[in-house]
Formats: sequence, structure tokens, C-alpha cells
Amino acid sequence: MPTKILMVCLGNICRSPLAEGILQSKLPKDKFIVDSAGTGGWHAGEKPDKRSIEIAKNRGLNITNQRARQFKVSDFDTFDYIYVMDMSNYKNVLALSQNDNHKQKVKLILNELFPNENVEVPDPYYGGQDGFEQVYDMLDKACDVIVEKLKK
Repeated sequence: MPTKILMVCLGNICRSPLAEGILQSKLPKDKFIVDSAGTGGWHAGEKPDKRSIEIAKNRGLNITNQRARQFKVSDFDTFDYIYVMDMSNYKNVLALSQNDNHKQKVKLILNELFPNENVEVPDPYYGGQDGFEQVYDMLDKACDVIVEKLKK
């Protein structure tokens, strides 16, 4: 049975689609399922932000087949690991948790790089292309750490 990992941000169009695509590219598809969701549902059914698609394409990843969806309570039972991008996402996801098992699955993704520092992945939505570059690089490094942990 594959290990299932969920990446979560606010709208599921900028950060979490990049995190999903990056992590997917680093793991064997037969052993891992990576998905993403947003705490809000405004963009449900939409492709990732064109700037996320472009930065991923520039780095050799195609995320155009992804579609935004809203995080749901059943995701706690479906996924083994739930990585959130910032404290707001963390609080919103935890608010839906129903037990300690659910809560233990939720982690800030950059705590993989900076343990217990609660560093957030900035939301690049309202910024320029360089914000997306920065976010990609942060997520790429965090995903390398996640891959190393999952291989153990």
C-alpha cells in the first residue's frame, strides 16, 4: 500500500501544487501518492496559477494536470502525512481534526528544514515571478529532506 502525502496551502493554486509536483518528481510513483489541497475552496477545479505552472515548467516539471480542491476532514484518514505551508493553514487544518492521530499528521513543511522554528512558506500570489522562484527553491529543499526521511 503506497504512502500518501498531502500538501496544503490556502487556495491550492500556488504553493501546494508546486510542493505536490516537486515531491512527486522525487519519489517512486508505485510507492507514494502525493496530492494537494487548499484550506479555502475558491479555486476548486482550477489549474494551478500560471506563474506556478511556468516556474515548474522551467525546472522540468509539468503540473498542468493538477486541479485545485478544498481540504476535507476525510483527508485525515486518507493521508499519512499532511504538510502545510504556513501557520494559518496549520491552524485551519488542525481545527478540522477529530483526534490526536489526525493532529500528529499535520506539519509545517519548512520545519523539515528548520526544525521547530515554524518558518512559513510565503504566499507568492500577490507578488512577482521572483516570489515563485523563491517558493520553489524553499519547497525543493524541504522535499529533499522529506524524501530522505521517507526512505528510512
